[in-house]
Amino acid sequence: MPDTTTASMPRLAIGTRGSPLALWQAHAVRDALAAAHRRPVDSITIEVIRTSGDTIQDRALSEAGGKGLFTKEIEEALLDKRIDLAVHSAKDMATQLPDGLYLSGFLPRADVRDALILRAGTRLEDLPAGARIGTASLRREAQLRRLRPDLDVSLLRGNVHTRLAKVQGGTFDGTLLALAGLTRLGLAHEASSILDTTHFLPAVGQGAVAIESRLGDDVTTAAIAAIACRDTGIALAAERAFLGALDGSCRTPIAGLATVEGDQVHLRGLILSPDGTDAAEIDERAPLAEAARLGAEAGARLRTTAPARALGL
Repeated sequence: MPDTTTASMPRLAIGTRGSPLALWQAHAVRDALAAAHRRPVDSITIEVIRTSGDTIQDRALSEAGGKGLFTKEIEEALLDKRIDLAVHSAKDMATQLPDGLYLSGFLPRADVRDALILRAGTRLEDLPAGARIGTASLRREAQLRRLRPDLDVSLLRGNVHTRLAKVQGGTFDGTLLALAGLTRLGLAHEASSILDTTHFLPAVGQGAVAIESRLGDDVTTAAIAAIACRDTGIALAAERAFLGALDGSCRTPIAGLATVEGDQVHLRGLILSPDGTDAAEIDERAPLAEAARLGAEAGARLRTTAPARALGL
């Protein structure tokens, strides 16, 4: 007898950026869908879409338009029905999605921590004063300056391999990358050390692969539901609501991490001034069903207590 699960599902097209890491994520979603629905892998196609964020390499995203630069063209293809679902790094997603689109699921979250890659030495403390560290993240820059105000933190854009090459070639003394990305590319050995979240909070959504689809597309929604990770979805609901309450974008150094602990979600959040000298933090818990409320209320409270410089005022 034919496999009714496979027979009842149409072909699916996944939209993604073309970087090695983005392609890893798209293939992970494709393979998970194929396995969950017992269908051939080649019945799910991957469409590479070049985004504005890929094109702009000469300035920080905060100066070019923010997080949406890595998703705009992919979301346009999704709305135009040229693809059926989009796969993104969750940390690249704006808090407000285009009308008609929503985050329909997440793969199980990987390690959320940041990795420090150094040309010499193994720890942040090993760096001499004035050492040049490259990053494109205002969050990483602000937290670095908070811990080591004597470092020279400069803009470094590009994919993982480009950033590693800049350190290996001596242009920079070090850089920071998401450990999850390094691990997915088989490059975890490049990390000199891993920064504990106690002292260095990750970006909202770091380590999570997000799946975006169209509202009302019940067939695709049902397909994604079979691979969606409940705990990651709960954590991201809290984190994204927190970011949204702070009007978070690439223009403000904001960090946040939520974890599911039994029947509660635990949220830690941080907002900093660009130089890291001013900061405000939260550490709160709520029942799982109230994850989004927890994030929104925590972000709203932080807006009233954070120093003006941390809010970019």
